[in-house]
Amino acid sequence: MGERAAELVFGTVQLGLDYGAANKTGKPSHGAALKLVRRAADAGIVQFDTARAYGDSEERLGEALDGRAVHTITKLSPLADLPANARRDEVRDAVDASIAESLYALRRRRIDCLLLHRAAHMTAFDGAVWERLLERLDDGSVLTLGVSVQSPAEALAALACRDVKHIQLPFNLLDWRWREAGVVDAIEQRRDVIVHARSVFLQGLLAAEDPAIWPRIDGVDPVAILEFVAQLAKEFRRESTADLCLAYARGQKFIDGVVIGLETEEQLDANLRLSVKQPLDAAECAAIEKRVPRLPESLLNPAQWPKP
Repeated sequence: MGERAAELVFGTVQLGLDYGAANKTGKPSHGAALKLVRRAADAGIVQFDTARAYGDSEERLGEALDGRAVHTITKLSPLADLPANARRDEVRDAVDASIAESLYALRRRRIDCLLLHRAAHMTAFDGAVWERLLERLDDGSVLTLGVSVQSPAEALAALACRDVKHIQLPFNLLDWRWREAGVVDAIEQRRDVIVHARSVFLQGLLAAEDPAIWPRIDGVDPVAILEFVAQLAKEFRRESTADLCLAYARGQKFIDGVVIGLETEEQLDANLRLSVKQPLDAAECAAIEKRVPRLPESLLNPAQWPKP
């Protein structure tokens, strides 16, 4: 965990799937995706986040970055085809298949960082998934292991495992859960763990400034929330709500990287420009935290959003 401002990490789910409440352009063409990734690498982005479950994102990323010295983070298959009572050898074979497919798609001899896509797989199948991953760590085909978490409880469980060296979590300036649950304190006790934050725009809702695309949740007034965030941006002299959200996340000492999903070159340019601006300092972040309303977890966790 570093002391400098969090760096921009290219999130690639949109390269393989139509994804995101605010995504109006859809999945880019093959050629557009390759050009976008290469432009990002040329601009100095060195970390790229993907997953087995992101459609053909790994394949596109591997082709675009073939031969380049970058750091790739991917996630194990969700293993959805395995029954709950799968035999140990079946589980191990599924883990190996996921790793082999990622290596082939990414055109790499080793996976720089492999995350569990499902935090429950740390203990599922009597620990067979994690046991096999530790063996793959030992044989050098995987260089670092981590967990993509959805909730504070999952984060605390992951941080309690000494073999976990990377955590990815959803985080934005409205989200009170991580500090209240003690996750930030736990991270500060694990200086060996890299932390990446995703969904800093709450899947695009905060940056799009369009209340019509918000999920309908009792007790949540999108217009009021967007007005509140816009007022904060003005008070803290940020050019937009997107600038405020990114500056807040990058100003958190416990966050090392901010994963931003991109599907167009215009988005790349805008986020590159915002990511080199001065982040908010500790006092500014604390001032915002004192004023943020306590919104329900059903908004803060997109997995709980009602289906449209």
